[in-house]
Amino acid sequence: MTDLDERARLRDLEDRINALKTPKKVKPHTDEHYSQAQLAWRMVIELVAGLLIGFGIGYGLDHLLGTLPIFLVLFTLLGLAAGIKVMIRSAQEIQEKQMAEGAADQPTSDGSDVRVKDGD
Repeated sequence: MTDLDERARLRDLEDRINALKTPKKVKPHTDEHYSQAQLAWRMVIELVAGLLIGFGIGYGLDHLLGTLPIFLVLFTLLGLAAGIKVMIRSAQEIQEKQMAEGAADQPTSDGSDVRVKDGD
C-alpha cells in the first residue's frame, strides 16, 4: 500500500514540476492594453524630455563657450519642437492602432465576418 501511495505522490510531484517547467507565454509589449491616462502621460513625458534635453544641451554649450544664453534659448526651442513632433507621431500611432482594431471588428462589405474566416 505504501508503494502505491509513494508512486502516486511521485507522479503528482512530477506532474507539478513539469507544469512549472513549461514556458509561459509572454505577451509582447504592444499587445498590452493602455488606458487613456497612460497614453496621455506618455505624451507629456515625451514633451518634457525634449525640453529638458534641449535645455541641457543649450546650457552646456553656453557654459563651455562662455556666451550669453543664446544657445540655451535656441536649443530649448528646438527641444520643444522635437517633443511636439514626437507627441504628434505617438498620437498618429495610437490613432492608427485604434482604427485598425475598429476595422477588424467591423464586418466586411459583402456581409461576411472576417473573424469567422480567420477562425477567431
